[in-house]
Amino acid sequence: MKLDRPIFVVGTGRCGSTIFHEIFTHHPEVAFLSGLCLLYPNRPTYNRWAMQLMDAPLVHRYARKKFRPAEHWPFWDHYVRGFSFPCRDLFAADVRPNEAERIARAFQQMLTARRRRLLVKLSGWPRIGFVAKIFPDARFVHVVRDGRAVANSLLNVDFWKGWGGPGQLGLEPLSGEEREEWLSSNQSFAVLAAIQWKRWMDAFEAAKRHISPEQYFEIKYEDFTADPVATFDEVLEFCGLKSSPRFDRRIRRFNVRSRNDKWRSHLTAEQQRHLNDSLQRHLERYAYESRIQYNAPTDRNAIAGPAIS
Repeated sequence: MKLDRPIFVVGTGRCGSTIFHEIFTHHPEVAFLSGLCLLYPNRPTYNRWAMQLMDAPLVHRYARKKFRPAEHWPFWDHYVRGFSFPCRDLFAADVRPNEAERIARAFQQMLTARRRRLLVKLSGWPRIGFVAKIFPDARFVHVVRDGRAVANSLLNVDFWKGWGGPGQLGLEPLSGEEREEWLSSNQSFAVLAAIQWKRWMDAFEAAKRHISPEQYFEIKYEDFTADPVATFDEVLEFCGLKSSPRFDRRIRRFNVRSRNDKWRSHLTAEQQRHLNDSLQRHLERYAYESRIQYNAPTDRNAIAGPAIS
């Protein structure tokens, strides 16, 4: 089956793309990467069987719980070496013909008669140029979130490697401006996470200039959480997918709410100031309010709080 306009949900990570992607997988026309891609990366037909079970009347609920969607980075690394954690963005020039053929063939084998459109989630570096080289008709939905919320969320997840310094994040060498920001903040880890977000966002700005405008659609996490149904109406139109009352009901079953203000309760007033100063220009670029008062956390345990979605 021919792969037609595969859809890639992209974002920096901790931007809300996970919940957005999970809801999107409930659309009846899309196939997605299930847990079988992680267990059997060299058997893409297994994933097609999982998609078929999603549409089987008696077992679809079990299949939905059993074969959950995710990025499944080991699957990608099986086909494209270094795809999961490159030191920079991946470009069209990085595509090797043998890898392109293998990943395209694997994706084609995942489609079903009902689920003819592939939906994939990627986070971190955009990888848009790389993907568009392999799939020239791909569609990209970029989920953008306030960089302060993203930076704070990175500090609360166990996979963030910034505690080991910029090199562990693939940020070395820091530019002169970045190094000055980090040193002047007394090497604040919040600022280091902010620098990482800015690097990613700058990469997105560069990447989208190399594809056609009709291939790229940007949504705000804040708009999505405020009105998920309206947001998906726009996304489905962009992707060329049909909306339906059934899918709208699915969307409404999810508890979608913004947690953007967590950074103000998880960080001290000084940490907030350093973070905001580091991000000011980028916040203004994406129409986020950057002139704020800095508040000390009201909960003494908040700084060591749980991971933020």
